[in-house]
Amino acid sequence: MRYAQFVSFFLVLFFLFASNYSSIGQEVNAKVTVAYAQIGSTVDKKVFQNLQTALTNFINKRKWSTDNFDVNERIECSFLLNLQSIVEPNVYKGTLTIQAGRPIHNTNYLSPLVNFIDNEVVFRYVEFQPVEFNENKISGTEPLASNLSAIFAFYVNLIMGLDYDSFSPRGGDPYFQKSSVIVNSAPDGRSIAGWKPFDGQRNRYWLSENLQNSRYALVHDAIYTYYRQGLDKMIENEKDAREQMLNSFSMLNTLNAETPNLMILPFFFQGKTDEIIKIFKKGTGQDKSMVLDFCQRLDVANSGKYKQELK
Repeated sequence: MRYAQFVSFFLVLFFLFASNYSSIGQEVNAKVTVAYAQIGSTVDKKVFQNLQTALTNFINKRKWSTDNFDVNERIECSFLLNLQSIVEPNVYKGTLTIQAGRPIHNTNYLSPLVNFIDNEVVFRYVEFQPVEFNENKISGTEPLASNLSAIFAFYVNLIMGLDYDSFSPRGGDPYFQKSSVIVNSAPDGRSIAGWKPFDGQRNRYWLSENLQNSRYALVHDAIYTYYRQGLDKMIENEKDAREQMLNSFSMLNTLNAETPNLMILPFFFQGKTDEIIKIFKKGTGQDKSMVLDFCQRLDVANSGKYKQELK
């Protein structure tokens, strides 16, 4: 009897340790939402609820790096899969909104890291089907089924890369390389888009290409400078932090002058407009003038807002 109690106690300790170890290891804390209002009542909503659970488990329970993350170090992100139509039985088309935040040193504030909408999402899903991803065989035997996991794996690696880039110079390279491998081995099919250069100017291919192309290396320096040298130092010295943020914009401006219309430039600024305005409203007239000049060129979609708030 005592032996049985000892074994039971040992098993409890083992599973508690295993659970705690697993919680330490995971890098991402993702909230996944599958919206299906546009689909109507033609499909049982439980299918989409099960898909949401499968995607959540796929992201949050998979190891994406060799590093161990404490619970409070996990990268906070969200994915909104908005289903718009049924292409054929069990095949859905929609959009994917990807958002991720980066914690700023000595604050409770999360700075926008990713805020992007992918409009080319099509996939096959059968209820209770597991979401699987094999790095050595990305396209799988069924392209439409493997396209879903490939898209999510691409963006998780992208988020990982940007997060690492923001903490150390070129720290994200291994994850951008993984994203590039996914692009190069992505599923191919008549209705699948977003992986090829001819699919448009703002897609997964160009995002990966911009982050891998050595000609655009300044973008990595700008990411590190903006977050680590700028925002992370804001509590210690606002003046120096704003100066570093201006340095990051100067780098991006140089890149834009050399190669206009790169996808990575508007991608960098998406979600940051209000953050930049709030920080530079407290700056000097010269700071406001400089950031206004940079952001009207680099964040064209919000140029009017910068002009109104920082005049």
